[in-house]
Amino acid sequence: MILPAKTLKDYRQRCTQFEEQLAKSTQQIAQLAAENQWLKEQILLARRRQFGTSSERTPAEQQALVFNEAEVEAIPVPEPTVETITVRRRKTKGHREAQLKDLPVETVPYHLPVEEQICTCCGGALHVMSMQVREELMIIPASVKIVRHVQDVYGCRRCANEALTTPIVTAPMPTPAFPHSLASPSAVAYLMSQKFVEGLPLYRQEQTLIRLGITLSRQTMANWMIRGADDWLIHVYRRMQVHLLRRDILHADETTLQVLQEPGRAAESQSYLWLYRTGREGPPIVLYEYQPTRARIHPQTFLHGFAGYLHVDGYQVYEELPHITLVGCWAHARRKFTDALTALPASAQTTGKPTAAEEGLRFCNKLFAIERDLHDVTSAERHAGRQQQSRPILNAFHAWLEQQAERALPKSALGQAITYCRNQWAKLIVFLQDGRLELDNNRSERSIKPFVIGRKNWLFANTPKGATASATIYSLVETAKENGLNPCAYLQYLFEQLPQISLKDASALDALLPWSPTLPAACHVPSRPTA
Repeated sequence: MILPAKTLKDYRQRCTQFEEQLAKSTQQIAQLAAENQWLKEQILLARRRQFGTSSERTPAEQQALVFNEAEVEAIPVPEPTVETITVRRRKTKGHREAQLKDLPVETVPYHLPVEEQICTCCGGALHVMSMQVREELMIIPASVKIVRHVQDVYGCRRCANEALTTPIVTAPMPTPAFPHSLASPSAVAYLMSQKFVEGLPLYRQEQTLIRLGITLSRQTMANWMIRGADDWLIHVYRRMQVHLLRRDILHADETTLQVLQEPGRAAESQSYLWLYRTGREGPPIVLYEYQPTRARIHPQTFLHGFAGYLHVDGYQVYEELPHITLVGCWAHARRKFTDALTALPASAQTTGKPTAAEEGLRFCNKLFAIERDLHDVTSAERHAGRQQQSRPILNAFHAWLEQQAERALPKSALGQAITYCRNQWAKLIVFLQDGRLELDNNRSERSIKPFVIGRKNWLFANTPKGATASATIYSLVETAKENGLNPCAYLQYLFEQLPQISLKDASALDALLPWSPTLPAACHVPSRPTA
């Protein structure tokens, strides 16, 4: 049967329409399937972040896998000939004495009254033949007292009676840090330490002081802290920044901060606390800076004059900073492959065959294993070791990324991990250039963690001025901790010494920096005895 030309033409048009509709439907189905898979991955990752462990350690069974499984099977495994017995190590003798040797000792003697020092058998006099000693650790809670400074003023009676003017001589007294105020160096240092070291918000400190018998409002305490930071600590902060910018290897990071009363912004707006710190060399310096936004201008301004390497994550604001070479973070790359592995459905994780996410994670694990082996060597030895061991792994990993990029869905967790590594590759391999560089930016993440933990307690800053003061205090506290100082004792020492020196004298300020060898022993944490 021969169809008319018009009918045949209509038939072909309908077939073409059906084919186009089928192709469009197939594309929509594939798109919906990809979106569905992405949503499942996000749910799994959200559950892991909320309920799972934060550790990113690879399970031992996955660490045991390597790239060529045939080689594993070919390696002969010797049979164990000796049974291994684990014995708990006993504490070395004298450990307690060494631990307590730097603490002050108060001796409480116990004697028999003289009339009782008589032998019950013969009536003779008793003598001390030995002593039994028992030691207790006493903890003295915080106490409050008033220190009244009385300054004598001297005059001449003869001149007062005979001369036109009378010379007045005043006994010398240290210049107070907080004149016309109840605030003392010890009080302000204690309040700062409680909030910024122990994470105790001011309203809890207010209740603690009430139990000690004094009423001190949180507004007063906040004013003391802001005044202490603005009048005194900021000068030490600026000297620390000068020393920081002289280094040639730094780390940077940022985290959110809520400031309620920012001009022109809603109370719910997110502000930021930026972190800049030194690397593995020299005395550590940790500086924080409050800024209302996450814009590029902030690191450009803070790091003005710095030239060298800067460890960062993948945030784009650090791009194109002048005279700065960015160093990528392999911890971020590894974390994305860990997320991709977590996001896999249970069926894909139990096949027994290594998935692409596992393969990418193994490349990262190999690099970290090499770094652990090179941790205690010199910078030159570390540089040579990386050229010999890490570079071949990087070459193989880069080839693997290019191969997998054509297979993985871009929006999937695996696709995002591959895209991140490919986009950051130029920065991720910079650590090969200098043995002083680090494989990751975990140093800055560890430094920003105390602020994140403290933020969970005090939640927000009230004003930009308070946020700036908090950044200054955190800088002094964290740098003091990393230099082996007691933050409370160090802050008290600063408030005692800063009013006595010229704040324009750089050498005098340098003598007060956390790594200064002239700091008194009272500022240092007592050394802990080794077991």
